Amino acid sequence: MYIRQLVLRDFRSWAHVDLQLQPGQTVFEGPNGYGKTNLIEALWYLSTLSSHRVTTDLPLIRKGLMRAVISAIVVHEGRECIVDVEINPGRANKARLNRSPVRTIRDVVGVVRAVLFAPEDLALVRGQPADRRRYLDDLATVRRPAFAAVRADYDRVLRQRTALLKTLSAPRHRPDRAALDTLTVWDSRLATYGAELISARIDLVNKLAPEVVKAYAVLAPGSHPMSIRYRPSVKISPDEATDMDDIQHSFLAAVAEHRGAELERGVCLVGPHRDDLELQLGDEPAKSFASHGETWSMALALRLAAYQLLRSEGAEPVLLLDDVFAELDTARRHALSAVTASAEQVLMTAALAEHVPVTENARRVMIGLRHDDTGHVSVIRR
Repeated sequence: MYIRQLVLRDFRSWAHVDLQLQPGQTVFEGPNGYGKTNLIEALWYLSTLSSHRVTTDLPLIRKGLMRAVISAIVVHEGRECIVDVEINPGRANKARLNRSPVRTIRDVVGVVRAVLFAPEDLALVRGQPADRRRYLDDLATVRRPAFAAVRADYDRVLRQRTALLKTLSAPRHRPDRAALDTLTVWDSRLATYGAELISARIDLVNKLAPEVVKAYAVLAPGSHPMSIRYRPSVKISPDEATDMDDIQHSFLAAVAEHRGAELERGVCLVGPHRDDLELQLGDEPAKSFASHGETWSMALALRLAAYQLLRSEGAEPVLLLDDVFAELDTARRHALSAVTASAEQVLMTAALAEHVPVTENARRVMIGLRHDDTGHVSVIRR
C-alpha cells in the first residue's frame, strides 16, 4: 500500500498543499515550524480518525476558519481509492470514498493503513495508562476497522452512565428506585460494549507480545528482555482467550462491587477506560526502571511490533516517521533504517538531512520559507 497523492485544505498551517507521492522513501526536509509534521499528522488522521498530538479536532483547523479537508489517493494491489475527510469541530465530520458520501465517517477507516513513529512515543513508556490504551485502540482500529464502532459505542455509553452517576452523587440527592433501575440498564450496556473492547485488546496484545520481544531484542541486544501484558480492571485472565459471556459476568460483578463508591464519587470506576498495558524490563516495571535509552528502545519496539503484525496480516502499512531519527543513537538509527529500507512506502520528516539515513533512491521534498501570513509555504521537490 502507498499514498500517491495528498491534498490538504486549511489543515493546521497549510492553506493548501497538493503533494504527488510515490513508493519508497520520501523525506520532508526543512526548518522547524513550517508544517512538516502536519503532513504526517494528516495521514495519521486518515488512518485512525484521530491526531497523535491533540485529543480534539479544533486545533487541526487553520486559525480563523471553520473546517479542514484531507484528501488522499491510496494505491493497494494496483487499485486506486480516493478518500476525503472533512473535519468540522463542533459538528459532524464528513467523509467520501471515490467522491461518494459514506453512511458514517467510520466507513473510511482501513482505507489507509499506517504505523506512526513520533517523539511523543516516549509517553507509551513514561506516560499515563491513557497513552498506552490509545496505542492499543489505534492499532486495533487499523487492524480491524470494525473496532472503531465498538470503541465509539463504549465511549458513548460511558459518557451517558457517567452523567447519570454525577446526577445521583449530587449533594442532597437521594437516588430513588427508578434512578437506580436506569443505572442498572446502563450497567448492562457498559458491560456488553466493554466486554467487546476488552476481548479485542487482549487478542491484540497476545498477538503483539512476541513481536515486541523480537523487536526489542534487535534494538537493545544487551538489555534485559522486554515484555507486555494487558491489565484489566475486572477479574479475568488476560493470558488466555476469555469467553465474552465470562467477561461480561466479571464486568457486572465488578460494577456491583464498586456501586457504592461510584455513587459517592460520580464516576465509572470499572471498565476498559481504567485498564492498562503493562510494560516490563526483565522483572521490573519499565516506567520506574528503564533508562532514557531503554525507554526509547521500548517505544520503538512497540511501533515496530505493530508494523510487523500488520505486515503479516495483509496489506503492508505506510510507515510515517516524524523527526524520529534525530532522537536516536547510532545503533537504534541503524535498526530502524533496516526496516524502512524494505518498506513499500516511508514518509518521514527531518530538520537536517544528515539526521536521516536513507537509500540512494530516496526522494526529498524541501519545505521552504513562509512567504506571507496566509499560510502558504513553498514546497520545492528535488
